[in-house]
Amino acid sequence: MSTPGAAVPVRSRTHKRKTKKKHFVHQKVEVFRASEPVVSVLIWGVNHSINDLGQVPVPVMLLPDDFRASTKIKVNNHLFNKENLPGQFKFKEYCPQVFRNLRERFGIEDQDYRVSLARSPPLKAEEGHCVGLLLTSYDHTLVLKEISSEDVEEMHNILSEYHQHVVTCHGSTLLPQFLAMYRVTVESEDTYLLVMRNMFSHRLSVHWKYDLKGSLVSREASSKEKVKELPTFKDVDFKNNMQKVYVSVEEKERFMDHLSRDLEFLVRMRIMDYSLLLGIHDVDRAEREEEEEELESSCDEEEEDEGSPPPGSASPEGIAGYMNSFKPMGPGEFDPYVDVYAVQSAVGAPRREVYFMGLIDVLTQYDTKKKAARAAKAVKHGAGAEISTVHPEQYAKRFKDFITSIFA
Repeated sequence: MSTPGAAVPVRSRTHKRKTKKKHFVHQKVEVFRASEPVVSVLIWGVNHSINDLGQVPVPVMLLPDDFRASTKIKVNNHLFNKENLPGQFKFKEYCPQVFRNLRERFGIEDQDYRVSLARSPPLKAEEGHCVGLLLTSYDHTLVLKEISSEDVEEMHNILSEYHQHVVTCHGSTLLPQFLAMYRVTVESEDTYLLVMRNMFSHRLSVHWKYDLKGSLVSREASSKEKVKELPTFKDVDFKNNMQKVYVSVEEKERFMDHLSRDLEFLVRMRIMDYSLLLGIHDVDRAEREEEEEELESSCDEEEEDEGSPPPGSASPEGIAGYMNSFKPMGPGEFDPYVDVYAVQSAVGAPRREVYFMGLIDVLTQYDTKKKAARAAKAVKHGAGAEISTVHPEQYAKRFKDFITSIFA
């Protein structure tokens, strides 16, 4: 199962860097080069689109047409910057005014969004089960996921209700924060990309990762998955590992209130097959790793300055204020305005941890495909078996019951 709402960050460092850094050897990301035309066009298109939006007054209110609107640009024989951009390409942005409004409601300014997404090329996220591209922005605040044309249609189907839900809950939700949707066309091939806030932290590394659906049938990580550096474990693994989430009573109540409200929305939209993405940051382990890294690099004497932003780019700083985010933060500390899915472990918990919890994979409606899958599974496992493919109401109830049980 892919985890589109999250990508694990490479540990962010202070603005002085040793010339030799052994701790970068294990990183699981790859920078895109100019030979990646889809990403090059995406960066070009984001810059173009944010510039254009800046010239358009913010509407007093969104109209029904805004939820079906799009802007398109076609470029032929593009000579400028031809070493990075293909000669012909098309860029399409879906519902620009709606997503602009959503970004505002999620506390993200357009210029910061542009810096995070387009100042430097995005990185390939760690390998998963995702079909197509799965990227994270260079500052690890955004996730870009390649989706299908059917997903684009599904997004259009729920967008008006999703927007209203975000308005009603004042942007405080466990649902993915959808920030933009694009189509990039290169050599007559369309690539659809959905941009979301990263559910994991841009600075706190994740040591354990779970994808939880509330079903125990075929919900165990494969042997191949388990040997990865950061495996995505599932429901059976959660139980076998005797894992628990240790948060305060107040935090649990707040989380469950959000979950109940979000599940009501998903049931109303006839959506199912979603998961809770759970990432766990072990504070003590992170401290040990930090000390080991400092020990490894202590023999290096030369230093070079990494902290200067590119010329003329002192402002804006990106979603995390990334270029100037070197204010010292204590172990396990985070900015709740940036790491919006993060929850601190309770005082007196067995371990000092930070939990990242959010809902992912929310574009699957209970359609004929799911009905067929349910019938097939019922034949295989028996009509009363606890299978993943059930009606949206049943799915939500089972899901909520299971998620309630993950807390200590």
